[in-house]
Amino acid sequence: MGGEPMPDLILTPSNYLRLMEGLVVTLQVLVGSFLLGTVLSVIFGIGRLSTRAWVRRLSSVYVEFARGASAIILLFWMFFALPILFGLRGWSPMTAGILALGINMGAYGAEIVRGAVKSVPKGQSEAAVSLNLTNTQRLRHVVLPQAVPIILPPFGNLTIEIMKGTSLVSLITLSDLAFEVQKLRVNSVVIADSATTPVLYLNVLAIYFLLAFVIDRIFKFGERRIAAKFGDVPRRRAVKSAAGAGVTG
Repeated sequence: MGGEPMPDLILTPSNYLRLMEGLVVTLQVLVGSFLLGTVLSVIFGIGRLSTRAWVRRLSSVYVEFARGASAIILLFWMFFALPILFGLRGWSPMTAGILALGINMGAYGAEIVRGAVKSVPKGQSEAAVSLNLTNTQRLRHVVLPQAVPIILPPFGNLTIEIMKGTSLVSLITLSDLAFEVQKLRVNSVVIADSATTPVLYLNVLAIYFLLAFVIDRIFKFGERRIAAKFGDVPRRRAVKSAAGAGVTG
């Protein structure tokens, strides 16, 4: 048969080992950023709806600053400037990466939470007030159960964006997936093996795609669980749950 042979799309076992080592670091940054970003999203998303003016203003300042700041500048500031300003010793790139991406995620997530909470009809909160529930009980048993189904879809997309943003931590010497790819690419140039580069990036593209797919499936699973738990009457069940919480304290 004529024509050029198809290139081998499989890397060597040692290359895959290097990529897996980088993937572990990427996952650590992603999980840490997600946890921090989720906490910040809830705190400042609800804070923007607070009846206290100073809480609303403080939450708005955080959201506007973190959304407007470039992720890469925030990353550099966390890694290079913060240790100098506060005399931090042993400041790791992992910590800096998680803080930068978590803060960035929290700003966008706060708007998602705020919009979802505002979408809950005021009558639900009024019903909870009539049950003599505290603000915390009202939020936990009435508002958030109805807001979560609205939060999950955009939060899944945001998590995927943060996953792709983890590649930036390679710029602060963190050996994540993107950092390992660059080292392997440089190595292929040194040994004059230019054919390895496109295959290398094709494999990494597949890894990032699989990560995004898994994240999407996890959030889709969460959506199904929420739907199965509340069905088509989430408000009625939430108020019923709140009534039970009010009786039991």
